[in-house]
Amino acid sequence: MTSRPITRVIAGMNTSDGAGVKLRRTLGQSQLARMDPFLMLDEFSSDNADDYIAGFPSHPHRGFETVTYMLDGHMLHEDHMGNRGDLRPGDVQWMTCGRGIIHSEMPQQKEGRMRGFQLWLNLPAKDKMQPAAYRDVPAATMPWHSVDEHIRIKMIAGNLTINNTSLQGPIQAGGTEPVYADIEIAANQQAIIPLPVSHNAFIYVFEGTLSSAGKAVPQHAAALLGSGDNLQVTTGDEGARFLLIAGKPLNEPVVQYGPFVMNSAAEIEQALRDYRDGTLTNGGVTALGA
Repeated sequence: MTSRPITRVIAGMNTSDGAGVKLRRTLGQSQLARMDPFLMLDEFSSDNADDYIAGFPSHPHRGFETVTYMLDGHMLHEDHMGNRGDLRPGDVQWMTCGRGIIHSEMPQQKEGRMRGFQLWLNLPAKDKMQPAAYRDVPAATMPWHSVDEHIRIKMIAGNLTINNTSLQGPIQAGGTEPVYADIEIAANQQAIIPLPVSHNAFIYVFEGTLSSAGKAVPQHAAALLGSGDNLQVTTGDEGARFLLIAGKPLNEPVVQYGPFVMNSAAEIEQALRDYRDGTLTNGGVTALGA
């Protein structure tokens, strides 16, 4: 077995998006802060409604997928076809933007904590112009699994086997075959988590701290992992909770202009024309069952 080394640690950068929602961005801070096929990871977390209440009014996307994972709070998704979906604590929305979607994500609370993540996952060139679709995944379909007395895992996408326990998430996506897990490990413990050697992988620590191969990963930081067939981590005195995200690299050109991610400048120009002409979303949006 070969443990994956940490090749880079990206500290969360305070920024804002939408209509002024405050968040921390790791992947996606710049075009150099990516890991194929992952484009961006944002964490939003605040007890102050002023930090999130304006939400994310209607905006377009083309060419990739967004994964929204709520830990606390209540967010409403609406799209240009009239589809609506509520995201509550523990829920996930997996949206394939495909050819195009115009949607909004707006808080449904005026006070209290709003906390969660949004991941941008690239699509293969052959899939970028497919019709848009999304799936709301309720928390009840993603139970926590105790693989031993020290480790709990919530599988969102893909499969993992740890300590002879096989786990499968409700999302089994094609193309990049993503693995997405929320993992909680008790204080002062070591864990070995097998990973597909074909996948690029990173972790994002949002509670506590941990280290791997002697390299520390602080809270609110992403650690990009090198090649190998497993992740070995050691937690500190507070334990740790982190996202483990992996996917098959596409090895394709990435050209991004704001909410559009394509393979060439010409395709970006076409996306801008389509948005201007009102044809970006031709083909509609399919809301898939849970």
